[in-house]
Amino acid sequence: MKIVYLLSAAALALAPTIVHAQDTNVEGRVTKLEKEMRSVQRKVFPDGAGKFFEPDIQADPAKAATSGTPSASAVTDLIARVDALETQLATLTGQVEQQGAKMTSMDSRLKELEAQIKSASAAAATPEPKPVAVAPKPAPAAAKPAPTPAKPSASRTAAVAAIQKPSTGDAFEDGYSYGYRLWESKFYPEAQVQLQETVSKYPKHKRVSYARNLLGRAWLDEGKPATAVKIFYDNYKNDPKGDRAPESLYFLGEALTDLNKAAEACEAFGQLASAYPAEASGRLAGRLAEGRKKAKCK
Repeated sequence: MKIVYLLSAAALALAPTIVHAQDTNVEGRVTKLEKEMRSVQRKVFPDGAGKFFEPDIQADPAKAATSGTPSASAVTDLIARVDALETQLATLTGQVEQQGAKMTSMDSRLKELEAQIKSASAAAATPEPKPVAVAPKPAPAAAKPAPTPAKPSASRTAAVAAIQKPSTGDAFEDGYSYGYRLWESKFYPEAQVQLQETVSKYPKHKRVSYARNLLGRAWLDEGKPATAVKIFYDNYKNDPKGDRAPESLYFLGEALTDLNKAAEACEAFGQLASAYPAEASGRLAGRLAEGRKKAKCK
């Protein structure tokens, strides 16, 4: 009987040590999983909007031990948190993989589209050869000068000159604002020149995403969606965290629709909804719904 008593006492003495070891081990797993989950979340939400999930199961602050040895129930709570975190991490990792696959697919489709556009443009620029009757060669005539592009009318030149150029001391903002004013006044070629110059001079500016997106719109609004497609896609792909990356995805879909590429347009709209859910359901919700309807997306 004495032996049984001693064994029971020893077991009771060892229990807190075992629970403490389990608690420390699980706490380490929780911390590691939380760090990994936040890293994955930053990839899932490239717009940097701070969309982070908290664990579904969290420790109750009221039950947190203030002193002494952790209880078995605390270990159980931690294990539940680990299970919840592992489930969320697996879900987020799957979303990252799906988003990467969509971008790869879109990149491939747009490269094919770009090649088709170039081929069609080259074919249109090359006239078909016509049969020429054999005849005596005439005396060589003086070479005709190449035709020069038509100059803008005096009224257009005056109207463009009337648009005020900003002068705030911020070269990028002045260039972008002037390009915006030209675009707003429907002077699309002039806006293209101004915005392209601004983008080329300040490619690393924090607001260059705005200028690139507006440059694409200037081409799209002029009725040249083939050029706009590349600008919109590059603005999204090269700067997915840019302020106007969601808009560029939307206008990419619009430009593809104008090129009768409905499947690719729907893919762009789908990527917008997937990569930028807040914008797709917020400021771009109306446009996105209209764009999908126009492209007849399912």
